[in-house]
Amino acid sequence: MKNLQISVEKIAKQAGEIIRENIISRTNLEIEQKGLNDFVTEIDKQSEVFIVKELQKLLPASGFITEENTIQTNNKEYTWIIDPLDGTMNFIHGLYPCSVSIALMKENEIILGVVYEIGLDECFSAIKNGGAFLNGKPIKVSQTQNLANSLIGTGFPYSKFEKLDKYLKTLEVFIKSSRGVRRPGSAAADLSYVACGRYDGFFEYNLNSYDVAAGSLIVSEAGGKLSDFSNSNNYIFGKEIIATNSLIMEEMLEIISKNFKS
Repeated sequence: MKNLQISVEKIAKQAGEIIRENIISRTNLEIEQKGLNDFVTEIDKQSEVFIVKELQKLLPASGFITEENTIQTNNKEYTWIIDPLDGTMNFIHGLYPCSVSIALMKENEIILGVVYEIGLDECFSAIKNGGAFLNGKPIKVSQTQNLANSLIGTGFPYSKFEKLDKYLKTLEVFIKSSRGVRRPGSAAADLSYVACGRYDGFFEYNLNSYDVAAGSLIVSEAGGKLSDFSNSNNYIFGKEIIATNSLIMEEMLEIISKNFKS
């Protein structure tokens, strides 16, 4: 499994190089609109085609869940869950973070996760029961004891605004109750920042499995705790996630359940 981890890290970095080369010169960039504030570029597609091709060499019989639908075969023993460019809007505007996210699921359990953040050249990775790493060095979540001393990450909703009022009420409480709230624009990077202790917690809704699969394992293996907004484990496919250093999970859940779920 360690050799597989190293191989996937290499693939993520190579895909990241495709993105890095193009974020500098974005003239004549082909951009398609999939929905309200939901865009895909030719670089998303190029990155995904490359990743799928390379992963098929590693595990030829594996299935795939991908953002850009290069290939969709998920009823296999092993399934790759891929976001080829997490932070497309950042990329379009020449901003970071932009991330490549690759996870391997075995029978509904994530067993390997790699997130490569391109701007800082940081590769986060984890194997189930094998710890979490940043550029090959072990990482752990923070030891912040309470929300008042915590820095929280989130993602603003960009579509499906029917829950916006509840989100804004929740956000207001976190702004008033913590040291601050950040919204960089890549959920995969946000989860990785919880894993290495930069954030103490993170929450977001309207996410997909490819946004969180790799990052959630990295958080867990770094000693963190994850949940959906209902205090259950349906955070990979349930469209909502809370990730914490474990010490502030109770406070975050209380705020979200009171304000978001009411």
